[in-house]
Amino acid sequence: MNTDIEKIENRLKDLVSKNEDAIKGFEKASENAEQVGIKSYFENRVVERMQFLRELRAAVPELDLGSVEIKGSAAGAVHRTWMDVKSFFSGDNDEAMLEEAVRGDKAAIEDYDKALAETMIPPRVKDLIRAQKEKLQNDLETSEILEEYR
Repeated sequence: MNTDIEKIENRLKDLVSKNEDAIKGFEKASENAEQVGIKSYFENRVVERMQFLRELRAAVPELDLGSVEIKGSAAGAVHRTWMDVKSFFSGDNDEAMLEEAVRGDKAAIEDYDKALAETMIPPRVKDLIRAQKEKLQNDLETSEILEEYR
């Protein structure tokens, strides 16, 4: 495989993996949240991230961006375990889960920035990545507002 194509594929696989971890993380946050509104917020984030995955895979069907099965990474699994521990010891599960959402969104935005800095990614795919990053930034702001409100 051409090294440029391989580089693009690897960068997009990073975004796919980050979104898979986010899906599993928001599912965990929804389980741990107490207020119905906060649970619903996390459930909506799961739906949004599933859409991100579909869009990424459809943007470049020629590349192998993984199966439809949502696996997540080992680091993501460790983070979800940490979420359970934090929830167990926290006096406010909703605030604890919102803190983790903020942390995850900040990390995702960094990965999206790396992808946008990749010069070999086709412009149409960059447009998609840019649009998803904007949604992530809006979600981050919402999570921060909800966290402060708690």
